[in-house]
Amino acid sequence: MKPLIAPSRERFEERAAIMKALAHPSRLMMIHELGHGERCVNELTELVGSDMSTVSKHLLILKKNGIVQDEKRGKQVYYKLRTPCVLNFFNCMESMIYANKSVSQHSAGETAKQKA
Repeated sequence: MKPLIAPSRERFEERAAIMKALAHPSRLMMIHELGHGERCVNELTELVGSDMSTVSKHLLILKKNGIVQDEKRGKQVYYKLRTPCVLNFFNCMESMIYANKSVSQHSAGETAKQKA
């Protein structure tokens, strides 16, 4: 078996840049929607509820970080996930949210028992 080599600082910085690109609710909504197939900018603008300029800026951040890719067809620009494995990370986040809620509920129950 090949020994595991620790990633370089540069690799950790690359990972942080991707995490930063994901760190906005509107971008997460768009990624989730793109997980169902490609969408034009107008559809994503309607989904997010922001103006086209703001949505375009969000999409540019996702594109620069290799998360989405675009294709111009006539006057419309369509986006799709370049790296669909990002949806696996969404599943991981859901597990964390569930675990955090379980811990919070358990802690709240323990606190209530202590007060009684």
